[in-house]
Amino acid sequence: MLCTPDSSPCRNQVLMNSTNVRTRAPNPLITTPLPTPPEDVPSKRRFAALDETPIKRPRLIGLCGPDGGSDTDDVAVIKGRARYTMFGIWKASSVRPLTAPLQAILPSRRILQSFVSSHRSDIYKCDSLANDTFVTPPYACAYSHGAKKGRTPVLAVATEEGSVIIFDTTGRRSWECEPQRTVFQPHDNGIFDVKWSLDDSMLATASGDKTSRICSVETQNTLQVLRNHTSTVKCISWDPSHRDILSTGSRDGMICVWDVRVASGCAVNGENVPALQPVITINAAHGQEKTKGGRRKAIPLPRSVTSVIYSDTRPHGLISSGSFDGVLNLWDLRLPVVDDTKRSPKMPRAITPSGSSPDDPTTMNGSRRPRGISSLCTGSGPTSSLLFALGADSRLHTYSFPSLIPLEADTHPNLRTSFYVRLASSPCGRWLASGCSGKDGSLFLFDVSNAARLSVSPYTKGSTTSLSAAVELRGQIGEIGAVDWANDMVATCADDGTVRVWRPNCEVYEECVSDPEAQRWNWSWSKNYS
Repeated sequence: MLCTPDSSPCRNQVLMNSTNVRTRAPNPLITTPLPTPPEDVPSKRRFAALDETPIKRPRLIGLCGPDGGSDTDDVAVIKGRARYTMFGIWKASSVRPLTAPLQAILPSRRILQSFVSSHRSDIYKCDSLANDTFVTPPYACAYSHGAKKGRTPVLAVATEEGSVIIFDTTGRRSWECEPQRTVFQPHDNGIFDVKWSLDDSMLATASGDKTSRICSVETQNTLQVLRNHTSTVKCISWDPSHRDILSTGSRDGMICVWDVRVASGCAVNGENVPALQPVITINAAHGQEKTKGGRRKAIPLPRSVTSVIYSDTRPHGLISSGSFDGVLNLWDLRLPVVDDTKRSPKMPRAITPSGSSPDDPTTMNGSRRPRGISSLCTGSGPTSSLLFALGADSRLHTYSFPSLIPLEADTHPNLRTSFYVRLASSPCGRWLASGCSGKDGSLFLFDVSNAARLSVSPYTKGSTTSLSAAVELRGQIGEIGAVDWANDMVATCADDGTVRVWRPNCEVYEECVSDPEAQRWNWSWSKNYS
């Protein structure tokens, strides 16, 4: 068979069927002409390029004109397409309806199992300021906003003595010394919560002396005193949408909203520190205890407020939890709703929440009475539309935001809670860290990457499931109360007066698993404690 000469004008038409296909540029690599195919061999379908859709023949469609005739000039060409493509799948997922399930995220429990802690370089002692003791129990801890974004991991720890210790928890070798720490004492009573301001220049503390204080990180001086509560202040939170607004919750049942720009300028107890009065006061935020009948009429006691947090997705929205049940309240601080229907002339005007949980998840697992919420945190990233709460029933409850509808509940056989145990969400939004009440010093890490995919239904609402079994870590003695995350690390505070930092390290974890007897003197890692 002779080759087609170079001067043949029909070479392209013979070798390529260009019907309804754009003319492609000639390949510069082909320098010799291709042989003409034999006539006795049936022609094969041309191989389509990877970036080209399959070719289909045009189909003629007879269209009737206005006079009843048929128009044969119109030709409708059906463009071939692949049934499934990656771009099509991602495009379809981006325009999915709100009721459709979210895409599944690969589980990361193996990463949580690789968290280890060194006995030499990851333990920090909370030294006591008194002369008769060596260490003091830490009550609360918080990483700075810069630490959550990958900068220097600066950790503020509040103690039982009313002192605040600022640690630098940067990873170091076992023979290196601990970085310089900062210690100051803003209170004479225990501090139950501590939070960094948005620019990490100030620290806000909530204490058992019924006050809260705002201190400068640079000078360690008290800038303002927040005084209005009549009992222990349990929680405090800064508004992420406004750097001068913060809120506090107390055992007296009140929620106070403060604006640091409206200080009265009056000294408190002889201190040269301006006092601050709240701009909004919410009395009995979670109701009052019912009084029983008797000869002496008892005064109803308000239920304690255990946690107050702001939402990053809904400005001016404050979420609170109480010690009586698992119902969450949402408060709109821009326009508080005042209820005057049940108010007597001697009672102050009551502010009602703009939204509440329709059901109590603590009563959906066979319990006859409701249980309170000890800690509350918001999700981020894949869990930005969720709220997580640690209940007094030793379960991790999930709520949808802003509807506050309870979703699934998760737990662990060894998880025990109290009103001093805290819950924290990682900066990536995929993991949760929970302390534990007891003598074992256990920390529990939950993988909640796919928590947003859970649907709300009467059959699954409030049920207890194990989407991803929690990882238990042990390395301290006593109750683990305070926990918080930074970038690639989590810190825990125990009753033994120590702070331990856990970091993911797959190489060290494999060494610990392969030779546990030799590595148990140097490291702590996840084990099967059942």
